[in-house]
Amino acid sequence: MHFISRKFHAVLDYLSGLTLLVAPWAMGFSESSGGGTVAVFAGVVILIMSVMTDYEGGRLAHIPMSMHLNIDLLIGIFLCVSPALLGFKDHVYMPHLLIGLLSIFASLFTVRTSLSDQHKNSDYEKRRAS
Repeated sequence: MHFISRKFHAVLDYLSGLTLLVAPWAMGFSESSGGGTVAVFAGVVILIMSVMTDYEGGRLAHIPMSMHLNIDLLIGIFLCVSPALLGFKDHVYMPHLLIGLLSIFASLFTVRTSLSDQHKNSDYEKRRAS
């Protein structure tokens, strides 16, 4: 069941990407052993991927929505496990865990078709109906 629209997913992408970029300084873990670096790196990846995805929030439409959602799932898993995996869980873990869980949730419940796929399907249906 996919109940999150691509448009709302785009908003979540940009908000989570910006949050990850700002969080290390806003929450005081920029000097943390790896926590700040992971957050900034993930934020940059999310923002670049958002600009390049074929959905309402994208500008370049190079990445299909299904691939975007699969990468979101991987980023979410990475964010959830990175504090323990990279050894900074004693310093900071909550921003990584929360945005990681949000990313996993959004990847599982967002509509998977790209804008171009929808147009192709609607054109096909119109030709078929004629």
